[in-house]
Order: sequence, then C-alpha cells, then structure tokens
Amino acid sequence: MSTTPPPQALTDEPRPAASRHAAGDGAFGWLRALGPRGRRAFGGAFGGYALDSYDYFTLPLTMVTLSAYFGLNSGQTGLLTTVTLVVSAVGGALAGVLADRIGRVKALLLTVITYAVFTVACGFAPNYETLLVFRALQGLGFGGEWAVGAILVAEYASARHRGRTLGAVQSSWAVGWALAVIVYTAVFSLVDDDLAWRVMFWTGALPALLVVWVRRSVRDAPEAVAAREKSARKGSFAAIFRPGRAGSPGLLRTTLFAVLLSTGVQGGYYTLATWVPTYLKTERDLSVVGTGGYLTFLISGAFIGYLTGGYLTDRLGRRRNIWLFALLSAICVLAYTNIPSGADTLVLVLGFPLGFCMSAIFSGFGSYLSELYPTAVRGTGQGFTYNTGRAVGAVFPTTVGFLADSWGVGGALVFGAIGYGLAALALLGLPETRGKELE
Repeated sequence: MSTTPPPQALTDEPRPAASRHAAGDGAFGWLRALGPRGRRAFGGAFGGYALDSYDYFTLPLTMVTLSAYFGLNSGQTGLLTTVTLVVSAVGGALAGVLADRIGRVKALLLTVITYAVFTVACGFAPNYETLLVFRALQGLGFGGEWAVGAILVAEYASARHRGRTLGAVQSSWAVGWALAVIVYTAVFSLVDDDLAWRVMFWTGALPALLVVWVRRSVRDAPEAVAAREKSARKGSFAAIFRPGRAGSPGLLRTTLFAVLLSTGVQGGYYTLATWVPTYLKTERDLSVVGTGGYLTFLISGAFIGYLTGGYLTDRLGRRRNIWLFALLSAICVLAYTNIPSGADTLVLVLGFPLGFCMSAIFSGFGSYLSELYPTAVRGTGQGFTYNTGRAVGAVFPTTVGFLADSWGVGGALVFGAIGYGLAALALLGLPETRGKELE
C-alpha cells in the first residue's frame, strides 16, 4: 500500500474548509487548521505584537528614572503615555486603510519599522520635549501593528477557532512585556540609571530581525485578496460611517459602539499597564528587582488570561466573554489598590488574577472587530475603532498622573475600574458574531 501523501499535503496552498475543520481537533487543532501559510502569518503577527509590546513597555518601566533625570512631575510623565496612545489612533487608522489598499503584510511591515525606529530614537533624546516628539512618532507604528496583524490571521482562521487563534496572537503581548521586564531588570542592575533608560530604548531595535523574516515568508490570505480586489470601496472611511438605509444596515452604529467598547477596555488596561510599576516602586517601596518579581505574577496571569479568554470567546461568545471579564477586572483593580500597607504578600498573589482578567477581556477583540466589518473595509474599521478607543482611553492614565500627587497612585487607579464599566455598557449596542464566516 502506497504511503505517498496526497497532492494537497505537498503544496503550500490553503486547504479546503472541510479539511481545515477536520484538522481543528485537539488542543492545538486551531493551529494545524491554519495551514502552512496561515501558520506563517500567525508567526509574523505573534512576533510583531510581542515586539510592539516590548517597545511600548520601555516607557512605563523607565518612568521613575525618566522623571528624576528630566525633573518631571506626574502629569508630565503621564503625558508621555498619553501622546503615544493619542497618536496611535492616527497610526492605527492610517494602517487600517493601507491594509485594505496595499495588503495586510505590507502594512504590517510599515508599522513594525516605524515603531522600532522611533523607540530607538527615544534613547537619544537630549531633553523632555524631544522625547515627547519621538514617543509620539513611535505611536504611529504602535497603533497600527495589532489591527493589521489581527486581520491577517483572522482571514486565515476558521469561524470555529477564530477566537482562540486571535487570543493566542494577543498572548504575545504578555511575552513582549515579560521580555521587557527581564531586560529592564538586567540593564538597571548593571548600568547606572542615567544611562540605563537610554539602553532600554536602544534595545527597541529588535523588531528589525522580524521584518526580514516577514518580508520573505508571510503572504495575505488568497481569499481575502480576491475579495478586496472585487470591491470598489476598499479602505474607505466614508463606508464605516455610512448610516443604515432601507435594505442596508450601514456601519455607523457598529463603528460608534466599537469605539466606545475599545475606549473602556483600553482605558482600563493602559491605566494599569502605565502606573502599576510606579505604584509598586513609590507606594510599595519595592526595588528594581522586587518590582520585576511582582510583575512576574502580573504578567504570568496576563499570558494565561489571553489564552483562556481566547478559548472562552469561542465557547461563550464574544459579548459574554467581554462582559464577564469587564466585571472581574473592575473588582480586581479595586482589590489590588486597596491592599493595606505591609501586606506585600497579598500584593504579590493578587497580581496574578489582576493580570489574568485585564488580559482575558482582550482575547476576543481580534476576532470580534474583524467579524463586525466586511473584507473591503475590515482594516479601516478595525484600525479606526481599536485605535480611536486607545486614544480616547489615554485620558484615563493621564488623569491618574494628574491626580497621583493628591490621591496617591493607588487611589487614582480607580479610573481603571471606571473604564471597564464603560466597556460593559458599550456591548448593549453591538451584535454577537460568534460563528460568523468571513467572506
């Protein structure tokens, strides 16, 4: 009996839907079901988002040192985060349009190159004003990478596994965050603080290696390319703001509520991501090594939360998953920031569920936003809603910065819980999309 594999197995072409479904059983069935091209796309998106995370966290981890080096108050340091997130809205919207017009992979490459170049440039900043400008420009690339990478993978994934597949992509954020903490701990232990913060930013050149591999190995999903080419309105901002008419629902309502959802979730998340390291160092009096140890629990929870949330978003549905973890995240924020002085072990332990919940809520975003928009404007819709929400949500960490001097960082972190409440309300205006096939 011949053992020669069937012709399909010898090719690099995507397999038929029935074959992908059959391959989708087991713990890693979602990965096998992507096929060779889809797995390479997954690798590119995973690596891009991990390094996006790494470059982002160079700022929060060095914020105390930067504040001392440039003589900044809490409001000025908070503004560094805000300008990154606000400009990311512009970068995300532009990257989304480019993804619809020139393709997902080309747009992904542009975003990675942009955030890498300007992260390195931050390390050469001679003063606060220059650092603010470079950080803003870094936001252009930072804003677009996730939306473009998520769409690239979503268009390879089946409806059955899209939630956990995109949840796995999201988990790379925790990988990049962990790598940043490891490098931060090593650099600040070995190098004087006045130089160490610059070294941290210079290590942001790492994504250059990814760019070479993606350019050689990753391609857009063929079905998505065909669908985009048939449309006369690809990459149109007007299309995502078109109100409903008789016989046509339009996308205006979807866009407005998706922006509100993104604002709440990211307002809560970036409040914590930006200020928890400062909270641990200034109000819990932890050393650099001690802060890294406590963040290990937070990041471990985040990684597992991304994977768990991806699984649950396929089982419970997109809306139920977000509702569940919006509630749990708000509870965890309030508990974490009201731990009595001296109970450092409790701070350590509660870091895990905090990281778990604030990350699990994100797991459904890649699949949910991709399913809310048709192929011709999927990049535009996802890029705009996700990153506009990120920009508006930037008000939350800035507010914490300006209130930190009077309320304390821990007290001001209550705004993170408010963000999660806003996200829960936004779901009232959005449909459930679990099981939806992307045309």
